[in-house]
Amino acid sequence: MTVKTGDKLPGGKLNEAVEFDEAAGCPMNPTEVDVDGAVAGKRIAIFALPGAYTPTCSAKHLPGYLAQHDALKARGVDEIWCVATNDAFVMGAWGHAQKVGGRVRMLADGNAAWARALGLDMDLSARGMGVRLQRFSMLVEDGVIKQLNVEGPGEFKVSDAATLLAQIG
Repeated sequence: MTVKTGDKLPGGKLNEAVEFDEAAGCPMNPTEVDVDGAVAGKRIAIFALPGAYTPTCSAKHLPGYLAQHDALKARGVDEIWCVATNDAFVMGAWGHAQKVGGRVRMLADGNAAWARALGLDMDLSARGMGVRLQRFSMLVEDGVIKQLNVEGPGEFKVSDAATLLAQIG
């Protein structure tokens, strides 16, 4: 069953690689992030996408949240999360390549377990991509989903940063 506005955000474990070894050219030492603990007492803008380095994700989705970072913070957002069904090393490298610089947490749901818990998983096996997250954005306050924008297949119309920003009071 798919989550909806008013639901408690499902718990789970995500992974994050924030250390980067410039000499080796790669992320280092991923750590586990407990979703329940990470959202407690915070207002978080979360956006999810099918995969790091994919065209719309790299050209529009992530850059839009980077561009709106200050505006989202001004509206009381404590953190911005980007979640994809890639591993933490890929998410860390993509964040580094996109010059995220800590403005967005690049979180990995490598086995799509959290995607399934949300009910927002999709099977792209026919395209060689396996199970992925649907493209969406949400605002979470103290673990409760206050806003949820789920894209239709192949669309990028409602999960962008400008739309979520306009919805935040």
